[in-house]
Amino acid sequence: MHTRSLLASLLIALAAFAASAQDKPAAAPRLNRFIELMEAKKPAFGVFSSIVSTRNGAAMAASGLDFVIVDLEHTPFDLSKLEGYLLGMVNKAEILKKGNLQPSVVPFVRVPAAGREQLQFVIKQVLDLGPMGIVVPHVDTAKDALAMVQASRYPQLQGAPDREPIGKPGVGGMFLGPSDLAFSLGVPLGDPAVETAIEKVLAVSKRTGVPLGTLCGTNEVEKRLAQGFRFLAVGGDSGPSPTRSTLATPTAPSATCPLNKSLSPVATSLPPLPSPPPPPAISAQPSIVICARSTLPPDDAGHHYGQDFDHS
Repeated sequence: MHTRSLLASLLIALAAFAASAQDKPAAAPRLNRFIELMEAKKPAFGVFSSIVSTRNGAAMAASGLDFVIVDLEHTPFDLSKLEGYLLGMVNKAEILKKGNLQPSVVPFVRVPAAGREQLQFVIKQVLDLGPMGIVVPHVDTAKDALAMVQASRYPQLQGAPDREPIGKPGVGGMFLGPSDLAFSLGVPLGDPAVETAIEKVLAVSKRTGVPLGTLCGTNEVEKRLAQGFRFLAVGGDSGPSPTRSTLATPTAPSATCPLNKSLSPVATSLPPLPSPPPPPAISAQPSIVICARSTLPPDDAGHHYGQDFDHS
């Protein structure tokens, strides 16, 4: 009898605990899902998008990617088109289904001005349209990086919470372009010197804790993830790039990349690349990724209207 009473009490206690656990509201997700993935040590996959239109923004929002980088470095700098693209990425059906405003595909924008130019008005005008981060190309020095971070932050009131991404304050990631790197080294893409330089940048990423991303073909995904890259751009508007000549021996398409479900067989050889022109006077450096806050002024309590953009 005592055993039955004890068992009944235990079952009642377990039921009460389960009920209380169900009643406890789940933690609100970050608005910027890219940061969630980086904090969870999960890889993120995306593409560069050069067709800056409302319809293409809507297509990218439903693509199943983790992020998209809208490329304004190599396309016309048209903020009206960018505004339409970002509005197209507002997926109303997804908002209704998820019950929150976190987009599944995080919009980043690569600005046209290099970090060394420090054209801060470009960053301000881009962020005013609402992307969740910017990619600043060709950042040569820590001073340049700091200037770009400062251009992305509105001054805080004293005592206001100001949590920053991991690693270098304000810098949420680095992005390494293999083609730019090869060009700056004065060697063809695929030369062993490129991989040697990539390993050096990876070592810095691991030491500082700042996530490192790169552009690669789907046949390189496994290699890049194994090396320590945290986020990968694997193609463009037309779909994934099945192969690039950054590896001496191309491999089969990766099963890890979510875009490989309908890939055609990949060619295992590529024609040799022509020798590049002499390197420029200023070597190309990694881009930096800044997870954005709104540039709108803070309210009376010192909080940004868009502070959840990075919430880091």
